[in-house]
Amino acid sequence: MPATPRSEFEQYDSALTFRDPAGQLRLTPTHALRRIHPPAAEETLAFLASPLRAALEKSGFLIPTEIVQPENHPAEPSGLSAELWLRHSRINPISYPWEWTTGQWRAAAELTLQIESQAIDAGWTLKDATPLNILFAGARPVLVDVLSFEQRDPRSSVWLAYGQFVRTFLLPLVAHRFLSWPLQATLFARDGYEPATIYKALRPLQRLHPDLLDVVTFATLLEGSQAKPRKPARLPAAANTDPELAKHILHKRIARLRRQIGRAARHEKSSRWSDYQQSASHYRPVDTEEKQQFLKGVLEQYRPARVLDIGANTGTYSLLAAEAGAQVVALDNDSGAIEALWQSEAEHGRAVNTLVANIARPTPAAGWRNREQLSLLDRLTGQFDLVMMLAVIHHLILREQLPLAHIADLCASLTTNLLVLEWVPPSDPMYQEWLRGRDLLYGHLSEDDLKQAFAPFLHVVDRKALGNGRVLFLFKRLEREPDSSGPPSEPKAE
Repeated sequence: MPATPRSEFEQYDSALTFRDPAGQLRLTPTHALRRIHPPAAEETLAFLASPLRAALEKSGFLIPTEIVQPENHPAEPSGLSAELWLRHSRINPISYPWEWTTGQWRAAAELTLQIESQAIDAGWTLKDATPLNILFAGARPVLVDVLSFEQRDPRSSVWLAYGQFVRTFLLPLVAHRFLSWPLQATLFARDGYEPATIYKALRPLQRLHPDLLDVVTFATLLEGSQAKPRKPARLPAAANTDPELAKHILHKRIARLRRQIGRAARHEKSSRWSDYQQSASHYRPVDTEEKQQFLKGVLEQYRPARVLDIGANTGTYSLLAAEAGAQVVALDNDSGAIEALWQSEAEHGRAVNTLVANIARPTPAAGWRNREQLSLLDRLTGQFDLVMMLAVIHHLILREQLPLAHIADLCASLTTNLLVLEWVPPSDPMYQEWLRGRDLLYGHLSEDDLKQAFAPFLHVVDRKALGNGRVLFLFKRLEREPDSSGPPSEPKAE
C-alpha cells in the first residue's frame, strides 16, 4: 500500500462531498482523495478486490483507484488503517451535467446502464445512479464514484436506484425534448425532476405521447392515487424471486431504460453558430488559411501542454491544438456548436474536453454553502499555458458590455503564459451589426485601446493583420513578483 504525504490529505480542509454516509471526497491539484468511513470499508474493499472492478477499469468505464495510507498514520493490527483512503487521478476540468450537450447526457446515461448491467451479472448493483457521478475524459464518460457499488440480493428484481436514474437522467432529457427546458437548468435541480412537475407543464394531448405515457403520465397518476387514503395492500416481497428470473427482470428493465434514453436524447438543433465556419461571409479562404497558419506557428514554437479555447464554436482551432499534442478545453455557450464538436471528438478520439458555458456569465458554485460544485472560474483559473480567444472579444464588448481592462484581467487569470486573441475592429461587419447605434460608447475603440488595457497584465509578442481587417495578437503574461499584491513586473528580456 503506497504511502501518501500527510500534507496531501490535509491540503483541503473542507470535503466537496458529505452526503454519502460511506465517505467523503477531497481534491488536491493532482488527485481526488476519498476517505471511507469504517462501516463502509469492508464492502468497499470487497468491491475493489472483485473481477467487476478490474473489468470496469480495464474498459475505461470506471476511474482507476489505488488504496493509500498517509505517512505517519499507523495501521491497525489487522493490517488496515483506522481510516481507509482511496486515491484517483484528477480528471480536469471537472464538468457538471448542466455544462453538457444532449449527446453527452445520453452517453453518460448509457454508460450508467452498461455498468449496472455488468454489475447485475457479477452480483453487484449501483445504489446511486446520477449524472453527478460521471465525468468526461475528453469525449469519454467515466464513472468516478466507487462507493456507488453494493452487493446485490440475488433474489431481488428491484433496482433501488431506478427512480433516481429516471429523475436525474431521463426526465431532464424528456423535458428538454418536449418542453425545451434547457439542460443547463438542472443546475437548480440536483435531484432531478419529478414526473408531476413535467406533467403539469405539458399540454393535455402531449401527455398521451407514447414516450411520455409511462415515465410522466402514468407515474403522475399513480402517485396521485397512492396519495389518497385507502386500505393498505399486501405487496409481494421484492426479494422472493428465483435468482435467474430476478436477473432477467432487471436486464429487461435496463434495456427499456436504454430505449427510453435513446428516444428522449434528440440531437441538438443546428444553430447560427454551429454553421458559422461554413456561413461566415466576412472570412475569405485566404483569411482562414492565414489565421490557421498563425496559430500553427504558435503551437509549433511554444508547444503548450494545456489549451483553453474560449468561444470554440465547432472546434476548428481546438482540434488544431489537439493535433499539436495539447490537452484542450473547448468552451462555448452555443450547445449546438459544442454538440458538433463533441460528436467529432468522440468519433476521432482527440484530447478535447467540451463545456457548454458562457465565460462572461460563468457557471456559479452550487450546492450546500456553494461548496459541493465548484464554479467554472475556480476550475479554469491558472490551468492553461495557452488561452485562445478567437473572434470573441467583440461579443464581450458589445453584447456583455465588458470593459477591455476587465477582459484583460480575466485572460491573465486563466493563462499561465500565452494568449492568442483576435481583435475585431469597429469597421468589421459583425462589429457594426451589433453596435446598434452605440457609436459614442464603442465605435471609437482601436488596437491602441486594446494594448493599453492589456499592458498591465500581458505584453504583445507577435501581431498578424488579416486581409479582412481583423488582427491576431500573441500576448505573453507578465511575471508577478513573488508574494506581491501589486501590478506585474515588466517582462524579462529573453
